[in-house]
Amino acid sequence: MARQQPPPWVHTAILLCLLSLTGAIEIPMDLSQPPTITKQSVKDHIVDPRDNILIECEAKGNPAPSFHWTRNSRFFNIAKDPRVSMRRRSGTLVIDFRSGGRPEEYEGEYQCFARNKFGTALSNRIRLQVSKSPLWPKENLDPVVVQEGAPLTLQCNPPPGLPSPVIFWMSSSMEPITQDKRVSQGHNGDLYFSNVMLQDMQTDYSCNARFHFTHTIQQKNAFTLKVLTNNPYNDSSLRNHPDMYSARGVAERTPSFMYPQGTASSQMVLRGMDLLLECIASGVPTPDIAWYKKGGDLPSDKAKFENFNKALRITNVSEEDSGEYFCLASNKMGSIRHTISVRVKAAPYWLDEPKNLILAPGEDGRLVCRANGNPKPTVQWMVNGEPLQSAPPNPNREVAGDTIIFRDTQISSRAVYQCNTSNEHGYLLANAFVSVLDVPPRMLSPRNQLIRVILYNRTRLDCPFFGSPIPTLRWFKNGQGSNLDGGNYHVYENGSLEIKMIRKEDQGIYTCVATNILGKAENQVRLEVKDPTRIYRMPEDQVVKRGTTVQLECRVKHDPSLKLAVSWLKDDEPLYIGNRMKKEDDSLTIFGVAERDQGSYTCVASTELDQDLAKASLTVLADQATPTNRLAALPKGRPDRPRDLELTDLAERSVRLTWIPGDDNNSPITDYVVQFEEDQFQPGVWHDHSKFPGSVNSAVLRLSPYVNYQFRVIAINEVGSSHPSLPSERYRTSGAPPESNPADVKGEGTRKNNMEITWTPMNATSAFGPNLRYIVKWRRRETRETWNNVTVWGSRYVVGQTPVYVPYEIRVQAENDFGKGPEPDTVIGYSGEDLPSAPRRFRVRQPNLETINLEWDHPEHPNGILIGYTLKYVAFNGTKLGKQIVENFSPNQTKFTVQRADPVSRYRFTLSARTQVGSGEAVTEESPAPPNEAYTNNQADIATQGWFIGLMCAIALLVLILLIVCFIKRSRGGKYPVREKKDVPLGPEDPKEEDGSFDYSDEDNKPLQGSQTSLDGTIKQQESDDSLVDYGEGGEGQFNEDGSFIGQYTVKKDKEETEGNESSEATSPVNAIYSLA
Repeated sequence: MARQQPPPWVHTAILLCLLSLTGAIEIPMDLSQPPTITKQSVKDHIVDPRDNILIECEAKGNPAPSFHWTRNSRFFNIAKDPRVSMRRRSGTLVIDFRSGGRPEEYEGEYQCFARNKFGTALSNRIRLQVSKSPLWPKENLDPVVVQEGAPLTLQCNPPPGLPSPVIFWMSSSMEPITQDKRVSQGHNGDLYFSNVMLQDMQTDYSCNARFHFTHTIQQKNAFTLKVLTNNPYNDSSLRNHPDMYSARGVAERTPSFMYPQGTASSQMVLRGMDLLLECIASGVPTPDIAWYKKGGDLPSDKAKFENFNKALRITNVSEEDSGEYFCLASNKMGSIRHTISVRVKAAPYWLDEPKNLILAPGEDGRLVCRANGNPKPTVQWMVNGEPLQSAPPNPNREVAGDTIIFRDTQISSRAVYQCNTSNEHGYLLANAFVSVLDVPPRMLSPRNQLIRVILYNRTRLDCPFFGSPIPTLRWFKNGQGSNLDGGNYHVYENGSLEIKMIRKEDQGIYTCVATNILGKAENQVRLEVKDPTRIYRMPEDQVVKRGTTVQLECRVKHDPSLKLAVSWLKDDEPLYIGNRMKKEDDSLTIFGVAERDQGSYTCVASTELDQDLAKASLTVLADQATPTNRLAALPKGRPDRPRDLELTDLAERSVRLTWIPGDDNNSPITDYVVQFEEDQFQPGVWHDHSKFPGSVNSAVLRLSPYVNYQFRVIAINEVGSSHPSLPSERYRTSGAPPESNPADVKGEGTRKNNMEITWTPMNATSAFGPNLRYIVKWRRRETRETWNNVTVWGSRYVVGQTPVYVPYEIRVQAENDFGKGPEPDTVIGYSGEDLPSAPRRFRVRQPNLETINLEWDHPEHPNGILIGYTLKYVAFNGTKLGKQIVENFSPNQTKFTVQRADPVSRYRFTLSARTQVGSGEAVTEESPAPPNEAYTNNQADIATQGWFIGLMCAIALLVLILLIVCFIKRSRGGKYPVREKKDVPLGPEDPKEEDGSFDYSDEDNKPLQGSQTSLDGTIKQQESDDSLVDYGEGGEGQFNEDGSFIGQYTVKKDKEETEGNESSEATSPVNAIYSLA
């Protein structure tokens, strides 16, 4: 019993897959539009001279375009050549040679022009060549005489053919020449002998050329070898002798290169082509060849060794494959090397191919034609097949290098533009029309369609539309206001709505609405979700006796709204229900089983939307009873290997494998393990495919696209596993786009200015097609940058010139020659790290004499992921240093306490942060000094400061000035002759005025009468204190020799009346100071 995987669900949705999901919106054919080339011959068109020549060119447009051709850049007048005609409603040329003529006369370069009143579209320049298979020149070849052990090259020199012929070597009797690492054919067709042995003269050697178009083989005259030897006895037993050469007396020699010659050579290859490097060496014993690339590894995903390691082929070459390669030829006598410098050039390839531009009147737009190549290609713009420079001026059009900008376009701006980008290695030509239309939205599909789908399937609802300006399209369900996009829904550029997994609640009416400034249009699709058809009780494998009755069950569960049909197959052919059989809804009964009833029976349960299958085998025994169980006493052993593997029921994604069980060796077989091997990614490596019960000897295997399968089976019992069976024949499945993307996508920096994107390569069962490659996209996270992308054939790509440690969004999508995989998930990666900046706010505090507390903040610029901090500190006392101590902290720790070893020493701390790159900039601080040392140091420090010295000097100067002033004032204290000028007599109450004068004695230093003493002992000046200003009016005063004042004692009138005798009191030093103030 086995469930056979049904084919993909059959949907009645006729609108699925009608449009490319990302294709440009096309103008309906009922609207006016310029021509578009839809089909054309290849650029290098080689034709068979025995057939008529066909050069294809087809186009569409409204009005329907007319066609004409140029040949070698000149108008090709078809009407003048009776052999040439053009197909109706097409531009395809047919050149008929049934009435004679030579095809070679029509070789040249052709180009097709499709024209209507809105513009002209161009085909590629098609180079027509007639296939050639020239005859081999007749020549008489003398026997080739060579010494045994010497190298030999037999040159082929095939005649030049178009295309080049396939070369192979055979004997004149058409027996293939056996090739190995000693004797092999080079890429140029020559046959190389690294060393000639006596057995090589047992046959002759003829070079053969097979020509593709004529399917003919031409044979060159055969070479005959004559080998000179020191040992004429040819003992075949010595061929595989480990020391064959010495046994035959052949001198051993160090390797030397037969091709290429010398120690170095160079080779140029175009991007996207295959690079073939070849090294063929002579020597005794036969040298081994090894390949290397300087400064890196060979690209393992696309490097293959051919011709017994003498050739290295790198497929789909890219710029990163340039560099120096070298081959190393070695035997036990020595080794030599040859260096090949590889330069990768590139014909132009598209970065941004121009697309048709549909605009409304007054709209702006642009055509972009961006290509790359090596050398850098040039870009030439044409309009309607003519150079843009010679076209009539258009004020609404501006050419900026690879871009044409249109502003305020009008109906007259309609045309077909051609972009031709070329370099010395090739060219690319693209047509893109500018169509100016004013069209309200319209729906292009039938209205109110009914779509029925199976539960848990993926489906798409298409809503083809058109309008100008290009409408925006939105989807709604059951008239609700929310737009469907995101989650289980995805809307593509062309308006298709994809539902990733159908659920019951997805049933309903879906409305698509297309809107532009001219209006809106809508269409509805009713979606019904149906239950899948499932066989829940499958027929069982049975072994019955002849003549008995057998019943095969097949019970089905299906959606009641769908019509169910159950049918049976025998050996995969429709079963004829005869008189001995009874077919019911849930079973098949066979009465009177005969030997012819033996085989496989398949129950097929199907509806109009899906189907399910289940298969069982029926074995019919003869009348004799089957042997009883073996005696338990018999010895048990591992089962014998299964045999006679057979592949049947070949389908795109499945195959039936049948085998004959081996002897179970007295222990019943419990399981069978089916293994597979593929010859593309891991040839020779076997992988487990599936496991089946021991009662099964036939199973349907699910297969992946584009895998060249080979199967084997292992039987298992309680003792152990059998030896694997002999492999089955190979079966290759057809290809398909990948259904998954590579896993383990990462982005990590290996340097501070790069990011290496890596992933796990997909294996053979997930590649699904040839030329598996990966589209790598990246951009800065949280920016509006456009995605950068590159196609990679390996499992890594390095992005250069990145800022330090910034996040990137990364996507890696698988692609093969059948298409792209699903949209990849976005992964966050980071560019390379650098050394961090210094920790911020490093603080050293000493709360007591026993501990020192350290605190810091994280660096302002971590430049990566912090992995910790490194603290180095050392005690010092004057010039004496202690032992340096190193502490490492976690990245979250920002505090640390140091226990002092003694209360006298100070500490110097150096702190730095660490990333994976290493330790960054360090910050250094010292601990505070002990109190006694701090005082001494402060004293010494202040005494040596410039501001302190200046302050002391100023104070000393002020003191000196005060002393001088006091001295002067003291000297003024002589006798004042006041009686001569003062009429008022001195009263007797003044004992100091007896002689008409008064003495200035020390007593005058006492506080003057009426003065006030402050709390700090200073004397405050009264308003009546004399000053020199009061005596300044005389202007004639002078001092005697003893310092007394001589002259007019003049005071103000008011002062004389109010102050009285107080004005005659001597001025004290304190008053002198206030006077100066």
